[in-house]
Amino acid sequence: MKQTTRNPWTWIPTLYFAEGIPYVVAMTVAVIMFKRLGISNTDIALYTSWLYLPWVIKPLWSPVVDLFKTKRWWIIVMQLLIGAGLGGVALAIPLPGFFKITLIFLWLLAFSSATHDISADGFYMLGLNEHQQAYFVGIRSTFYRIAMITGQGLLIILAGYFETATGLPPIDIQVKASPTFARTITLPEVSKDASAQSGNAHFSTFPNEVKLSTQKIPAGEMDSIRKLVVSHNLSLGFVGNSKQQTPTGKAGDTSWWSDYISSPLKSFLQKHFQNKESIQSGENGVGNVAVVAVKLNGKPEAEKEMILNFKLKEGDNSLKLLEGERLAFNLENWEQPAYLLFQTDPKLNSATDAMFKGTSGNFHLAWSITFVILAILFVIFSFYHRFILPYPISDQKVIKGGENLFLAFFRTFSSFFKRKEIWVILSFLMFYRFGEAQLIKMASPFMLDSRQLGGLGLTTGEVGWIYGTFGILALTVGGILGGWAASRKGFRYWLWWMVLAINIPHLAYVYMAYAQPSNYLIISLCAVIEQFSYGFGFTAYMLYMIYISDGPNKTAHFAIATGFMALGMMLPGMFSGWLQEIIGYRNFFVWVMLCMIPGMIPVLFLNVKPEFGKKVKEIGK
Repeated sequence: MKQTTRNPWTWIPTLYFAEGIPYVVAMTVAVIMFKRLGISNTDIALYTSWLYLPWVIKPLWSPVVDLFKTKRWWIIVMQLLIGAGLGGVALAIPLPGFFKITLIFLWLLAFSSATHDISADGFYMLGLNEHQQAYFVGIRSTFYRIAMITGQGLLIILAGYFETATGLPPIDIQVKASPTFARTITLPEVSKDASAQSGNAHFSTFPNEVKLSTQKIPAGEMDSIRKLVVSHNLSLGFVGNSKQQTPTGKAGDTSWWSDYISSPLKSFLQKHFQNKESIQSGENGVGNVAVVAVKLNGKPEAEKEMILNFKLKEGDNSLKLLEGERLAFNLENWEQPAYLLFQTDPKLNSATDAMFKGTSGNFHLAWSITFVILAILFVIFSFYHRFILPYPISDQKVIKGGENLFLAFFRTFSSFFKRKEIWVILSFLMFYRFGEAQLIKMASPFMLDSRQLGGLGLTTGEVGWIYGTFGILALTVGGILGGWAASRKGFRYWLWWMVLAINIPHLAYVYMAYAQPSNYLIISLCAVIEQFSYGFGFTAYMLYMIYISDGPNKTAHFAIATGFMALGMMLPGMFSGWLQEIIGYRNFFVWVMLCMIPGMIPVLFLNVKPEFGKKVKEIGK
């Protein structure tokens, strides 16, 4: 006999963990994956932002979940489809045209996940009585947040581990600086028989130890050496050549949007705000430089890239790597050396040293393995819930006249837009997170980008720890504190404090963009402050959606509000990467700060009862 009830502990934690994973994969993990695979910020922000669309429009097909089959059936089938989408991504990553193909499978995952959300939230109401619903509301929220931690943290850390594990043995480069060293600059000599050495494949450096004079050199000389290194690496394919393509993918094709909107605006921004990299210059010269060659000894597999990443391991920050932080070795260039360029700080006048470490990996294989694990996990989820979910008596498909059902739905839908203050409501929903929507898209690329490009040069694993563990915990604590504060003195009392909390801490990213701190604890602290404040400030957004949804059509109106919530994140995120690549990270984060103004204007016109929220308990995830 089919059980109408089961112990909620056997299915609520796994159901809401399964609900959170595909969302964080589409919104966050995909961004980091594409960044590590060499996709430009413009393309990452534009195309991954479109993945918000299923959550934006899910109210439009939510009646289908009621009309056809049971919510239990939808949960099981959607988890299988999510697994299929994850598996498709895993299979597509190693392919030459992986970007377009993975986006197709991510679309499948996104629509399946949005449908899964509808059915899971409905099943929660049917599978529990009122007392259980109130008791387990915190449990479902907790496991949804655990899914966020898993996606933004553990999955990124796991991918980072595979990136290293699929590579060759790491290499160390010792860099020493002293006033007694010669000031001469020469290109390194690479042993002719380096590629013929016996044994397993490995990387070699020439020379193994770098000696830099602290004596300054003319700026023009340093500029010439740097151009030589950049052109060498670029011509041989060791670094990407970020050529812009039209949406059709054909060079030379233009569109009305490009001719009359995008290109003129880009030219204006480049003329007035472009973040041009400044090379140290002056009468006293700049810090001395040295060129190091890196050679791959061992033929790579066809259509496989071996990525070599360099970063400071230990020692004095006065010695820095100007070029060569990320080098790609493949079948076409492996027989040639790649160049690294090191430089001393021009203010350095004493002996010092530093150690730089190079780690390699097959990034495509690493991320493919990560998505295979996720796909298997969702197949397990589907089979587990096939046997463990209860069969509530009320979980039945709706067998009514289709016309009446849809007419009722559209009446409910339109009643939301007949509200007296609808323009204030929509403005608040769309612009409250206007700055955050852009920052969240560029935060991870900013952390991962090299310092020459204005980023912080962190590894995948380090970003995973910052956002996926410390960041998500700070976000959760901030949200809990926001709910507790609102329950004490009401939503209206805390509204402006929450508005400031969600915007002012963006200054942390302005600071990091200008200072480019190398201390991991300082970077983590800045991210934690911003995430904690966002969690606190976002409470106002959730409470306002609950407030405007109150009434006979509460469920439908809340679904519509969540659609506008997703739209408010999707649209600004779409152009954030394009804007950042034009004006640079410094000006971009200043722009994010200015974006608080559109979000504050609707707050001036909000009409909320002063007592609202004093006794409201957290609902949903």
